Amino acid sequence: MARPAAIPVEEKTRIVLSILSGEVTVAEAPRRAKVSEQWVGNWKRAFLEAGRTGLAAGKSGPSTREAQLEAEVQDLTQALGEAHLEARVWKKSAEGQVGPSRTSR
Repeated sequence: MARPAAIPVEEKTRIVLSILSGEVTVAEAPRRAKVSEQWVGNWKRAFLEAGRTGLAAGKSGPSTREAQLEAEVQDLTQALGEAHLEARVWKKSAEGQVGPSRTSR
């Protein structure tokens, strides 16, 4: 069979869940959806792997992607703070407020 038309994720999920619940067989589901058994097998495999990953990450803390994003947020926050300080120094320099204070002379 050719590549199926874009089947919505909700429909793929419904098909996989109907197989897992025993409502339809692995052979019957692709016939009803007018796709190959291989496509349905791929959907089922992806569905189960995502579930396995979700369960494994549930107890071990943030996922790799979450940890990556948290590190990026931290780096960006630091860069923003440095840029803010630099802008303040430039502003004070432009106003003539940077340099030795008048009282220290």
